[in-house]
Amino acid sequence: MSTEKIGFIGLGNMGHPMAKNLEKAGFPLTVYNRTAGKAEEFKAKSEVADDVKELVENSDIIFTMLTNDEAAKDVYRQILELNISEKLFVDMSTISPEASTKLADAVKIKEASFLDAPVAGSTKPAAEGTLIFMVGGDGNDVERAKPYLEKLGKQIKHLGKNGKGLAAKLSVNYFISTLYQGLAETILFSDQLGIERKDMLDIINESASGSGATKVKTPLLVEDNYQPAFSLDLMLKDILLAKDAGADFPLSQTLIETYQSAQNDGFGKDDVIGIINYLKKNQDQK
Repeated sequence: MSTEKIGFIGLGNMGHPMAKNLEKAGFPLTVYNRTAGKAEEFKAKSEVADDVKELVENSDIIFTMLTNDEAAKDVYRQILELNISEKLFVDMSTISPEASTKLADAVKIKEASFLDAPVAGSTKPAAEGTLIFMVGGDGNDVERAKPYLEKLGKQIKHLGKNGKGLAAKLSVNYFISTLYQGLAETILFSDQLGIERKDMLDIINESASGSGATKVKTPLLVEDNYQPAFSLDLMLKDILLAKDAGADFPLSQTLIETYQSAQNDGFGKDDVIGIINYLKKNQDQK
């Protein structure tokens, strides 16, 4: 097993199970989260740092899983104040490619290395270690990170230079945003026509129209319970990032208007497929 010491910053819905998988694999691990309570479960087997500085100083490879551009810039601002020579940073956050490449350049100036490595998959694949990594950066850095990424995911796709991982991630999430809005509209339509949701979803999932995306949201739609695995807020963030990166297609404005209106109407903290409740409310008011 590698003797490199691992750090993990960001123990949210995705980061927590991912860090747990590194811990279970037996790697020497230090974790840090701004909300300290989220690190409590790591105290028995891993080190819990009091701040970013302590974690970085005690780690050779640092994984970051942060919410947005602002959070990533804040953490890396603290990192860039330190001596980070020869360390490797693997940022798995979904942020703008522009912000990520600027962080990569700043890290390299400090004689360290940087990969953007966002993931395809939500909380269940994160817990199961079956995520797909889309990676941008130097090939040697990818090889250095691979033993750890292999404990977190089932596939690692090296797509080119810094920023390419995020380019793929925004493309994937743009597609998924269309799937979820389409699925929600389809279920509302079949509800109107008197078809039981479970029956409709069985038909969708067992036919060519089904996918991993439809299957993972089926229990939420059947139970009408939208506890977030991936929130509507985060999907809207990613659609807007895609727009800023150049997504300008017939569906683009419709997606932005729908998800933005759903957020404005108070549905942002629900799971993304909870957009069905916004669409139903809109429909009922007509």
